[in-house]
Amino acid sequence: MDRDESIRFATKYLEDLLSFFGINVAVYSTIDDEVIQLSVPSTSMNSLLIGKNAENLRCLQHIVSMSLVAKNAEITRVNVDIADYKRQRADRIADKAENWIKKVRQTGEPMTINLNAADRRVVHKLAEDYSDITTHSEGEGRDRVLIISKVNQPEDEE
Repeated sequence: MDRDESIRFATKYLEDLLSFFGINVAVYSTIDDEVIQLSVPSTSMNSLLIGKNAENLRCLQHIVSMSLVAKNAEITRVNVDIADYKRQRADRIADKAENWIKKVRQTGEPMTINLNAADRRVVHKLAEDYSDITTHSEGEGRDRVLIISKVNQPEDEE
């Protein structure tokens, strides 16, 4: 299954899965960094689809991804967002990250933050905008943490 077929399949699969639960909506799809982005519009079932701590959302994402793997699709990574939940969460994490970076810059002390993988990616991406800040992750599984620290660089010459 090539790239375009993968996107069409993932979109239709999620629409069919949602219709099984009586949610008949058109899923909007794009591709970004070799990840199929599937966006589900807001419905009266948002809280059920997202679930506590976004567990249901992650399960939907996993199901679609595994169906692509089973079909030997060219692209199997999937990001499902329901009613812009993930985008809004990423915006909130980015705002917090700005404050964490500010604090690290002021104190010079590294900061360790316990975040899930998606939230760590948001901070890593944001930190790329700062030449004096570096981020990396340490640990395994649920114990994996993000570390924000200052880059040890020589003083700029003028």
